[in-house]
Amino acid sequence: MSAVQATTSLESTKLADPEASLARQFLYYMSMMREVEDRIERKLYRQGKIVGGVYVGRGQEAIPVGTALVAEPEDVMFPSHRDMAVFLIRGVHPRQIFAQYMGRVGGLTRGKDGNMHMGDIRLNIVSIISAMAACVPVAAGAALALKYKGTRNAAFCYFGDGATSRGDWHEGINLAAVQKLPLVLICNNNQYAYSTPLEKQMACANVADRGPGYGIPAEVVDGNDVIAIHAATRRAVAHAREGLGPYLIECKTFRMTGHSAHDAAEYVPKHLWEEWGRKDPIDRLERLMGERGWADASDLEEWRNEVRREVDEAVRWAENSPFPDPSELLDNVYEKR
Repeated sequence: MSAVQATTSLESTKLADPEASLARQFLYYMSMMREVEDRIERKLYRQGKIVGGVYVGRGQEAIPVGTALVAEPEDVMFPSHRDMAVFLIRGVHPRQIFAQYMGRVGGLTRGKDGNMHMGDIRLNIVSIISAMAACVPVAAGAALALKYKGTRNAAFCYFGDGATSRGDWHEGINLAAVQKLPLVLICNNNQYAYSTPLEKQMACANVADRGPGYGIPAEVVDGNDVIAIHAATRRAVAHAREGLGPYLIECKTFRMTGHSAHDAAEYVPKHLWEEWGRKDPIDRLERLMGERGWADASDLEEWRNEVRREVDEAVRWAENSPFPDPSELLDNVYEKR
């Protein structure tokens, strides 16, 4: 099922309620993100079809979904390596994502990169910057451009808790605050900066506590509750569009995997896996939809199968996409002199 189909399939009587329709969109994109990333990390990477770094957002799907569904087409997105759903929501097809990871021509970089360093300026998605904090001053620059142009659009910048302990994060926030830039700051606080737990890299209780020091509003939200995240993002975006400056949202969640595919995460206490596993954002939304009569067990199973079928087709398409021609090696590659 494509993104368009995800919307048009909401016409059933069970989903006539606008809240139910929005919940179905949430579920589709969260499920698609998880299925795509599971195929990448647990199958294609381990089969040797993907090489290099593989980073996923298992357990964090509610954050990119709840936020990106608020964005308008002309808003500029700066996703991190755990925000796959941003690409899906903006219109990047799963086929392109798989081709990207397998270094094929069908990927967003046409085979010149083999992992998540991808973007599409036509969709207003800026390619991921590996040093997470470094995206903040760049996003502030994009927000400054939007302000100069006189639009009501905003830049959405995603990063982890560890990024907020780096100097470039603070420099970017300070610039955005002083200039009152339309910047929505979204922190994926998943409790670990690689292997460093939160309490060993910052003394304040919440990432959001850093906001008032720059004179910007900040709030903490349950990062596994997609409805709460969506509501918080609507508040943040309204603030930015009114010319009131940046707004920081801290989404408290947990990284239900290692830092990357090669990391067994043995440093994480076992009880945390169990505790956060019970808070899975997809399971949580499915239970809510059942309780409110928006879906039953057969609906949920049908939707899961639709996602699997779409991913199956996308993987086949990507594997049939050719590798780039060596003669194109230097095309669109630039040297600074």
